[in-house]
Amino acid sequence: MAKIGNHAVVLGASMAGLLAARSLSEFFETVTVVERDPLPTCPAARRGVPQGRHLHGLLPRGAHVLEELFPGILDQLVEDGAHYVDGRDLSQVHYEAGGHVLVRAGSAPSFTAFLATRPFLEEHVRARVRGIANVTLLDDHDVVELIATSDWHRVTGVQAVNRRTRDDVRLSADLVVDATGRGSRAPMWLNAFGYESPREDHVVVQLTYVSQLLRIPPGVLHEWGFVVGAVPGRPRGLGILRSENDTSILTVFGIAGHEPHPDLISMCEFVEDCAPPHLLAAVRAAEPIGETTRHRQPSSRWRRYDKMRRFPEGLLVIGDAICSFNPIYGQGMTVAALEALALRRCLSNGTRDLAQRFFRLAAIPIRQAWELSANPDLSLPEIEGTPTLLTRLLNVYVDRVLTAAEYDPVAVDHFLRVTSFIDPATRLLRPDMMWRAALAKQRRRRIHQPPGGNGMPSPASTLRSSVG
Repeated sequence: MAKIGNHAVVLGASMAGLLAARSLSEFFETVTVVERDPLPTCPAARRGVPQGRHLHGLLPRGAHVLEELFPGILDQLVEDGAHYVDGRDLSQVHYEAGGHVLVRAGSAPSFTAFLATRPFLEEHVRARVRGIANVTLLDDHDVVELIATSDWHRVTGVQAVNRRTRDDVRLSADLVVDATGRGSRAPMWLNAFGYESPREDHVVVQLTYVSQLLRIPPGVLHEWGFVVGAVPGRPRGLGILRSENDTSILTVFGIAGHEPHPDLISMCEFVEDCAPPHLLAAVRAAEPIGETTRHRQPSSRWRRYDKMRRFPEGLLVIGDAICSFNPIYGQGMTVAALEALALRRCLSNGTRDLAQRFFRLAAIPIRQAWELSANPDLSLPEIEGTPTLLTRLLNVYVDRVLTAAEYDPVAVDHFLRVTSFIDPATRLLRPDMMWRAALAKQRRRRIHQPPGGNGMPSPASTLRSSVG
């Protein structure tokens, strides 16, 4: 493929930054990734990714993108110890979504997952990026400022400093991509250049989550994962997934200021009223590995670069630097992967109006993720904000879909194809799904009514949680 530029610089070796570098490598002679942290050469948590020590999910669409960008990486993950789940046996997962326990019999072919810790996954991606001949990872360097033309119309490079030697490093660039995460300084830089900051959309969640790496003996739990979400009146929940090297990660979370204490006994007590008893028994008998870790996130935040009328040439923003979601939904890595595909597509059409085209295209997966997380968050009375009429109507309809998912594996598969970004949300409005949703409550009563009983629903059907 013909190159369209000499040098591109990526700020930050996050998952978003690494995937952006992979896309850029097809279009620029050289790509440099500037990272503040010293980058490990084996799976290890690092300071610049504080959430990396907590539960992560790679949704099926995100896995598909990784395989497209790095052929063979999924097989390599499994070969090196990650777990692969194919959805053929729904008894292997306890998944509470929107107040419903999804059916635990039958199969949902789209419910696939590669289970591993964030450092394990990130190291495999980083190793693949290191193997690209025209990409250089420049770690242990601070970004000081952007370099621009005198009229601030175009960004032309980056000024950085070596954290070890304190030497200045000046990198000229045809394109700079900011992948520095939620703390991105792009709005400040834009102001300094005479541009407006992007409008920001917020949903204040006041989330705190605490995680513990565990070793649970084989055979103690049949399930490979549990998700239990927050519900009105109980703004707490948990997730636990098997990971590489026969370990599991337990994460418990509270929203609206409800905070779990960072020790395993307190974590179990925090979710004792909502966790399956056999799971808590297994956790309490498990071997803790290392210390617990805690992370806080005040809000979901979407910086609306797609709405800006003016933006300097030679600069883009990607990943959490655009939008950071409530992490309990596990969307971040998948959305970053889809943004990397959007970048690749935009660059294939040249650099003219690149920022406008990229931000608008990236907004498509961002909007889907935002609606799948912000809408259920706003349905909780503990969360500040008033959902729109459309949001309320959608939540009612999704509740009907999830009612059908309590007993119907086909409804589970349709729902998960949307939440995994395989299908657009409009998939749930197809006639076959609308028919299932319309009849869901009636069919649930019939299924849960015992012979000669009074038609009362099972206890599982009364549980309440948000989409996990």
